[in-house]
Amino acid sequence: MSDLRIGLVGTGGIGRTHIDRINNKLQGGKVVACADPAGAFGLSVAEKFGIKGYENPIDMINDPEIDAIINTTADEYHEQFVMAAIQAGKYIFCEKPLAPKADACKRIVEAEIAAGKKLVQVGFMRRYDAGYRQLKEAIETRKYGEPLLLHCAHRNPSVPESYDTPMAVENSMIHEIDVLRWLLGENYTTAEVRFAKDTRRTHAKLRDPQIMILTTESGVRIDVEAFVNNGNNYEIKCEVVCEDAVLNLPEPANIQVTANASKGIAIHKDWSTRFVDAYNTEFQEWINATKADRVDGPTAWDGYCGQVAAAAASLARDTQTIVPVVYDEMPELYKA
Repeated sequence: MSDLRIGLVGTGGIGRTHIDRINNKLQGGKVVACADPAGAFGLSVAEKFGIKGYENPIDMINDPEIDAIINTTADEYHEQFVMAAIQAGKYIFCEKPLAPKADACKRIVEAEIAAGKKLVQVGFMRRYDAGYRQLKEAIETRKYGEPLLLHCAHRNPSVPESYDTPMAVENSMIHEIDVLRWLLGENYTTAEVRFAKDTRRTHAKLRDPQIMILTTESGVRIDVEAFVNNGNNYEIKCEVVCEDAVLNLPEPANIQVTANASKGIAIHKDWSTRFVDAYNTEFQEWINATKADRVDGPTAWDGYCGQVAAAAASLARDTQTIVPVVYDEMPELYKA
């Protein structure tokens, strides 16, 4: 079978990384064209990678020589280009979030329903991490009884001063909002966000650390620490307390280092190396599923659910109250 011909819109850092990933590491697909809302920049990236460039992303999406689309633009462009791909009848992979607001995600869901088939996959890459997949298998089998509590953390050494208080939920903990819903196989009912004592490393526009508390339909309680200026390391933790055991997200298999009169394990500096294998698996599985005419990964409905929960958590943060998480009824398209 011939390669899937992919057009990528959004040629910033992560977009260029995905071009290299697909064209040089994966099989069954090639990024053959790219475009960017800043037209001239997209053309310069196309020249660098030796692929076709389009000044207008919509022209690329509508080109019959392009089979599928990857959207790695800034968040505010997501709805526009996802809708264009749906209208063109093409599969599209959209980096998270599906759209910045839940109502925009709902419009995408409605467009997909009108098209009569699932075409959209959202880039929640943690579902493709080997450790999270091990946790999901253990939870689903109920080998260790029912899950009761989850304790999670999302830690960064530092963030730029452009990172503000809302971003802890909307840009960082949104990953936990999605992957924990997937792990447990159930929706949330309430959200709460509380502030801890601020670290000396933060700034006037960022409360850091923060703790998000979620409750699921069956009563599982989840706490997620976001500490984005910890000054030490990038660390993702997930502990699932079950009736008969405690399950922990495995640490990545990193080298042991002996240096400076000490011995330890090398650690990742940020998400780009910690989840590189997850990204590779995510895109390989997307290529395979797209060629088989189906969506296997996080759907537009998952994207909508993530933004509903994030909006509730953001309101809870701003009001310092417990806020209900209320979803629309799941459409039939997404029940299969």
